[in-house]
Amino acid sequence: MGRDLDKERFTEAEYARFGERIQEQLAVLRELLDTPGFGQGPATIGAELELFLIDEQGRPLPHNSQVQETLDDPRVVLELGRFNIEVNLTPTPLAGNPFEVMSAEVQETITKVDAAVEGGGALPIGILPTLSTEDFTLGAISDQNRYRAMSRGIRRLRLEPFLVKIDDLELSVEDVILESANTSWQVHIRTPPERFARLFNAAQLAIGPVLAACGNSPFFLGRQLWEETRIALMEEAADDRDVQRRERRDGRVTFGSDWVREGAYELFERYVRDYDPVMPDMSDDAERHEVPELRLHQGTIWQWNRPVYDPADGGHLRIEMRALPAGPSCADMAANTAFLLGLTLSQAERDLTGYKFAEAYQNFYRAAMQGLDAKLSWPGLDGEFEAADLVLRLLPEARAGLLAAGVAANDADRALDVIAQRTRLRRTGAVWQREALARYDGDRERLVREYRERALSGLPVHLWD
Repeated sequence: MGRDLDKERFTEAEYARFGERIQEQLAVLRELLDTPGFGQGPATIGAELELFLIDEQGRPLPHNSQVQETLDDPRVVLELGRFNIEVNLTPTPLAGNPFEVMSAEVQETITKVDAAVEGGGALPIGILPTLSTEDFTLGAISDQNRYRAMSRGIRRLRLEPFLVKIDDLELSVEDVILESANTSWQVHIRTPPERFARLFNAAQLAIGPVLAACGNSPFFLGRQLWEETRIALMEEAADDRDVQRRERRDGRVTFGSDWVREGAYELFERYVRDYDPVMPDMSDDAERHEVPELRLHQGTIWQWNRPVYDPADGGHLRIEMRALPAGPSCADMAANTAFLLGLTLSQAERDLTGYKFAEAYQNFYRAAMQGLDAKLSWPGLDGEFEAADLVLRLLPEARAGLLAAGVAANDADRALDVIAQRTRLRRTGAVWQREALARYDGDRERLVREYRERALSGLPVHLWD
C-alpha cells in the first residue's frame, strides 16, 4: 500500500486478469515459503505511526501533502485522509535496547512532523475528539490514485451506504473516508515460516489484555463510546460485504475466526479465496519472487494481526500487529510494543489450538469496549479476571519473553514499568481524555491542545497532570 498507482479507474477485464494473476502468484509464494532456508535471519521489529494534523484550535488540518513535501523524508508517506500522515520507523533488531531506540525515533519524527505543520501541529491519538461529520467528504481523501482507486473498488462491491452503529451512535456514510478517523501504531516482527503459526496465534491471544491497557480512542463525533472506538469504527467503515447476503463470514477488517494451523500460506490463500480485489493494478516488469499483485491485494485486507510477505533481502515474513492506537506519547508506544511483543513471544511456546478461539475473540472486543475494567479469560487459568489484574499478572511473562529474545533487562523493565504504572493508576490515554474533557467543561478543542502539549513532551500518560 506504500506506492501510488498510475490510475484510479479499472475495467472489469482488468479485475478478472488481476484475479488470475494473484492465483498464479499464490503458487509462487507457496514455493518460496517451502524453500529450505527461506526467511532465516535475526528477529527484527519495526512500526508505522499514523498521525493527525491539526490547526491551532485543535481541529483537523487537511495539509498532509504540504507537510510531506516540506519534510522530504522517505519515512513520511500520505494516509487516506488529507489530515492524516504516516511515519515508517527504521527496523531494528529485537535485541539489546530496541524500545529505547524505538522511543527515540518516535520522538524525533513526531517533533519533525509537528514543526513542518504551518499553522498547527501533529498529534498521535487514536481518534481526534474534534472531528465532525463535515470532515468526511470525498474531497477529504488524499490526492493519490491509490486511495481513489480503493474507494471505487470497495464501492464496486458494496452499493449500499456504510452503516456504522456503535452504542448510541448510528451513522450512514457513502464512502470509506470514515476510515481516516482512525490512527494506529502498527508493530511488525519478522519470523521464519516454521515459527509463523505459533507466533501469529500467540499475537491473537496477547492482543486482548494488551489492548485493555492501551485504550486511547474514547470519543467520536461528540459521543463517548468504547475505550478503543477505533476497533468498531474501522470494522464497520470498510465492510464491503453485501448487506443482504453477507456471504463471507469476516469483514475486510477482522479479528479472524479461527487459529492458524499450517502457517502463513493458510492466511494468504484465504485472502485470495474469500476477498474480491479492489485495486487491480498490475506490474509487468516485476521479478517472479516479488509477487506484487498478491502483496497489493493482501494490503487491502486489514485483519487486526496479518501476515506480510516482503521480497527484500531475498524475501521474508513478518507479522503486522495493527490493533494498537497511536499515542499518547513515544514512551507509551514503546511500552505498548514491549508488552505486546513480550507476551506474544512468551505464549508462542505453547500450542494454543486447544484453547477456544472464541475466548480470545471475546477478550479482544471486551478489551476494546471496557479497557482495564473488562472481564477476560486466559489459558490455564480458571474463570475470568478483571483486565487490570490480568495485565499485572502477565507482565512477568512478557518480560521473560523479551529477555529470552535477547532484549536487555533494563530496556524491558523500563518499558514494562510504564504499563505497570499505567495499570495500577488506571490511567490510560482514554481515561486521561475523559477526565480532561470533564475538567474543561466539554471543550474538545482545549482537550486536543492540552493533549498535544503533553504528548510532545514524551512523558508517559500516567505522569500527565
